[in-house]
Amino acid sequence: MPIWIAVAAMAWMAAGMEAAYRRDFTGALMRVDYFHTGTASKERFSLDRIRVEGPWAGNPRRLLDSTGLGKYRFRLTDPESGRVLFSRGFSSIYGEWETTEEARQEMWRTFPEAVCFPEPRRIVRLELHKRDRQQAFQPVWKLLIDPRSNEVDRSPTTSGNETTLMRNGPSSQKVDLLFLGDGYPEEAGFKRDAERLAEALFRVEPFASRRADFNVTGLFTPAEAAGVSRPTAGVVRNSPLGASYDALGLRRYILTTDDRAWRDAAASAPSDFVVILVNEEEYGGGGIFNLYAAVAADSPYSSHLLVHEFGHLFAGLGDEYYTSTVVYLDLVAPGVEPWEPNITALLDPARLKWGHLVQEGTPLPTPWDKQGHELRSRSNGENSEAGPTVREKEPHAGIVGAFEGASYTPTGLYRPARTCIMFSRKEPEFCPVCREAIEKMIDFHVK
Repeated sequence: MPIWIAVAAMAWMAAGMEAAYRRDFTGALMRVDYFHTGTASKERFSLDRIRVEGPWAGNPRRLLDSTGLGKYRFRLTDPESGRVLFSRGFSSIYGEWETTEEARQEMWRTFPEAVCFPEPRRIVRLELHKRDRQQAFQPVWKLLIDPRSNEVDRSPTTSGNETTLMRNGPSSQKVDLLFLGDGYPEEAGFKRDAERLAEALFRVEPFASRRADFNVTGLFTPAEAAGVSRPTAGVVRNSPLGASYDALGLRRYILTTDDRAWRDAAASAPSDFVVILVNEEEYGGGGIFNLYAAVAADSPYSSHLLVHEFGHLFAGLGDEYYTSTVVYLDLVAPGVEPWEPNITALLDPARLKWGHLVQEGTPLPTPWDKQGHELRSRSNGENSEAGPTVREKEPHAGIVGAFEGASYTPTGLYRPARTCIMFSRKEPEFCPVCREAIEKMIDFHVK
């Protein structure tokens, strides 16, 4: 097909999607808060509230998710015709917790969650789907939403102290990144950390080259005391967003399960992605696709933490390290291809999902000094994401291939490169596969 025809077709489709947006949606943001309850084998959903906030910051030309990412997805459909009006993939804390020993012992827990989308003009059906063990999406919950109902919460959002860190255009044409702060008694400290870490993100490719495609805002939420909870250290804080170390039993894992708190705080500023900066020095962070990322802002590794965790949040990148202690049990089912763009089970090397980036003649699997890395990790007492002290001069160290050891699993799962920001905290760059995944996600939001 000639290029001009392809460009014209894309323009025609974009115009049609914008027309559908104006027809089907008001321009405000609707949020459905719900409770996600269950064990490793049972799962239930129940409605908490429906709320309207606004405006929706998304791209009206991208109503339907074409990325195929996420452990879950939701869709809005027309109840009469079945037409899909809007869709997005996402992951969740529950989706990780259900793979732990606690969940397998039939311990019931509830996690508050939410999905956000442009407010519909008429009754729609919200459909929630989850991947089964073979990675196919299956329906798990449905809910009819009437935007005219008196039960829809339309109370004003509480505005915070906003700081524009970078502004390159209208929200509908840019990726809107919002920094929230937890454990900051003083606004000045939060602003310094937000400015420093925003710059750290845009020093790394491909974010550096795509800087003009982002808007960045900081939103201060004052805390009574400095820092957040660190339970294993005996520190408890009533921080405004509820962030805490020791999530899922991992000391360095920082999450908040107070979904309402951080979403309510974020509601007064436009955002596609939210990063919670935690006023702490101890190494730690977390990032979940299309949920949020959390970063210990004063850690010596804070710049790496931000970029690494933003990779999870923004592009659904999986962790590529495998020797650290984790609590997940079979996060990826054996013999099944993971959905993450940078992890593979290599079930069919001829159809490797990043095969177009592999040089002809590259062996698959790709040999590397796996034994040496594991010995160094044990002897140095490091987390495996710290990587080797120096980069080895291995035959395939600088190419794309399929290197065994990824996603907390030493065998049977493979990563694209010898090392990457998603593998080592001493690595300053994303590998070509991760860069491509990030580029695709930027394009999805701005084109």
